[in-house]
Amino acid sequence: MHLPQGTSASPTDRFEDDDYPAYTMGRAAEMIGATPAFLRAVGEAGLITPLRSGGGHRRYSRSQLRVAARARDLVDQGTPVGAACRIVTLEDRLDEALRLNAELRRSATQDA
Repeated sequence: MHLPQGTSASPTDRFEDDDYPAYTMGRAAEMIGATPAFLRAVGEAGLITPLRSGGGHRRYSRSQLRVAARARDLVDQGTPVGAACRIVTLEDRLDEALRLNAELRRSATQDA
């Protein structure tokens, strides 16, 4: 996947967009206190999927970096990278399931 071209949003709108792939691999690694190899590893594990610039370079968004930083915290505690990626993925799935469950309960209570 490549970066979107010719979008209608102004460049300043991108500063507010957590999903805009603004960061190069080196900058992204620096921001989360990791190495580029770590970012490649979490990408290979399927935790995050960086977008590619027109020249094929990886670009990361703030939301992707938050996810990668969670995995890095687990790795820093001794968890292997693959296991850390699975843990973060499962935590996110659980959070989403709990959110949907609460939403359905609210809806059922309102309908009753």
